[in-house]
Amino acid sequence: MPDILQFSRSTRVYIEQGSNIWEIPVLDGFSFSQATNATEITLSEATSAAGVSRRAKQLFNDSYAPADWSFATYMRPNSGSVVEEALWTNFVADNAMVTTTWDHGVVKSAPATTIDFDDSNTSVIGTFNVYFVLGGCGFDASAAAYTAAAGHTIYKITDAVANTASIDFDIEAISMITWSGFGQIISDEASFDAQSAIVTGISGTGNFIRNRLTTLACDGSNTVPALDANYAVVLTGGNITFENNITYLTPDTLCSVNQPIGHITGTRSVSGNFTAYLNADGTSTAELFEDIIGATTTITNSFDLTFSIGGASAPKVVINLPQAHLEVPTHSIEDVISVDATFHGLPSSLDATDEATIVYTGS
Repeated sequence: MPDILQFSRSTRVYIEQGSNIWEIPVLDGFSFSQATNATEITLSEATSAAGVSRRAKQLFNDSYAPADWSFATYMRPNSGSVVEEALWTNFVADNAMVTTTWDHGVVKSAPATTIDFDDSNTSVIGTFNVYFVLGGCGFDASAAAYTAAAGHTIYKITDAVANTASIDFDIEAISMITWSGFGQIISDEASFDAQSAIVTGISGTGNFIRNRLTTLACDGSNTVPALDANYAVVLTGGNITFENNITYLTPDTLCSVNQPIGHITGTRSVSGNFTAYLNADGTSTAELFEDIIGATTTITNSFDLTFSIGGASAPKVVINLPQAHLEVPTHSIEDVISVDATFHGLPSSLDATDEATIVYTGS
């Protein structure tokens, strides 16, 4: 029998939650793994009368660490839906889909889909199963289930959660998100039926977003004392990262290899940076640096940052951080001198959940 080798470029990824399944088009470079937590016992003793000093060790498997998974997706808005919305909705809340709407965190109103953190003050977020179907390309999953007998290797991550979503502004690239998270256990499945998978928008070519069109509105007028209301910042790059800082809980029972039993959320974090050329024209980046470093009586500044990824016209994604705190920008000395500003999206109060709002608009 010939070897059946699997190739990363022939892999399909699916998200399963309840009775709903979504196909998630991912980029090359995905990964998943699970490690073992072990205890090592060693001996340390002097030499016996026979001249022997025992130097052996023993190893015990205690538990499985949570499964790790990571992959990247393009940001792809449709009119009133998002290709990767199953990930966002379970990132921002403990969610469940009812027909075509979500309980929390997502509002669909064509052509826009709004994602917020209004219901993210919870100790747990939505869980789902992730399926990596190796050898899935070229197979019509809508007509028949994937099976090991047909040459597919199917890995399932049970009770997965999305921990991090990172958006990069590479101006030479298409807008994308790198997702990573955890799960309870990785298993090898004999079959997976994706015939009813939701595939809205994944075959379209008009819902990709070009980073070079991205703009930034930077308003410091909410800072006390007030700074400028309209800094002219033209981006050369940057990043926004959303994190749930999740911890998995695992029991520690003797004579058993324990499995993670579930997760709890940590501090919600929205942070990132943006880069731009140092420009001394009016209220551009040189003025931004001068104002921030000169605000010696301002403990926490407040900038209203609006990133319009893809520009003013759809398809686009607008991310608003209404109370962002900017650190003092640093200078990068190259052929053209630039500045790098690190920011933190903050809520209006410790009880609030208004660090960020994400609006996808399809064409």
